[in-house]
Formats: sequence, structure tokens, C-alpha cells
Amino acid sequence: MEKFKLNPKPTWKELPIASMIPQPATSRFYKTGDWRSFRPVVDKEKCTRCGLCWVYCPDGAIRIVEDGSYDVDLDYCKGCGICAEECPVKAISMVEEVEE
Repeated sequence: MEKFKLNPKPTWKELPIASMIPQPATSRFYKTGDWRSFRPVVDKEKCTRCGLCWVYCPDGAIRIVEDGSYDVDLDYCKGCGICAEECPVKAISMVEEVEE
């Protein structure tokens, strides 16, 4: 029986040694925030704009808004809560995700 291959591009295991990866993986194209159970909410009144949430976010889901404040890109946020833990003024709270 012939194997059916869903992905026509070779995986890294199928490439010869020292070959170039044609299109390396990047999370920029894969929205990963849809499986979180908690979401961060930023209290703009408490936020001092220190940027620690942006520095510590492992998913790069914190973005700087035009006015210099910080916001969360929920398409990529996995709800780990590191931003809330690192916020020195507790301007970020984690709230339970609800289905819409």
C-alpha cells in the first residue's frame, strides 16, 4: 500500500546533511492563542509602562500601542500568566477564558 503524504515539503529528517531548510518554521504564521484557559487583562490606569510584561512574554504576545501603553495580542497569547507575575504594580490580571 502506498503511503499518502499530506505535506509535500520535506521535513528536516528527510533533508540531506548540511542542506538548507527551504522555509523554516515560525510562529508568526500560526495563531496559537485559541487553546488558552486564562487571558491577561491590562488595567491601563495602573500600568506604569515599564515594559516588563513585554520583556518576559515567552510568546511575544505583548505589543506596544501607539500611545506607549501595552496590549495583549490574543491570537498568540497562550495564557501562561508570566506577564501578570512579572508586573510590579499588578496591572495585569488573569481572567478565565469564556467561549463566545
